[in-house]
Amino acid sequence: MKYVDGFVVAVPADKKEEYLALAAKAAPLFKEFGATRVVECWADDVPDGKLTDFRMAVKAEDNEEVVFSWIEYPSKEVRDAANAKMMADPRMKEMGESMPFDGKRMIYGGFAPILNE
Repeated sequence: MKYVDGFVVAVPADKKEEYLALAAKAAPLFKEFGATRVVECWADDVPDGKLTDFRMAVKAEDNEEVVFSWIEYPSKEVRDAANAKMMADPRMKEMGESMPFDGKRMIYGGFAPILNE
């Protein structure tokens, strides 16, 4: 694990299967473009915070659950090239038009691992 893209998003609880289907369709594309691993996690034990928490971070509504996911790449350069390919790929554009969540509330970013036990 040399570089990681992380994501947090709110997904309507009744669209869990739609989200999973979309993620399962996208994962092979990420791997085609250079990812070594794609992980999607549905909220299970996400406590409410007093100042901030996962739900507040994505402005989750009462009918939504939080999804935490990450994609691992061999390097930042491979990730950057993969992102460029994804943005140009018509398959990704098509998937982007039918996302079962509000992409404007997604939090994402690239991270350089500092501990990997």
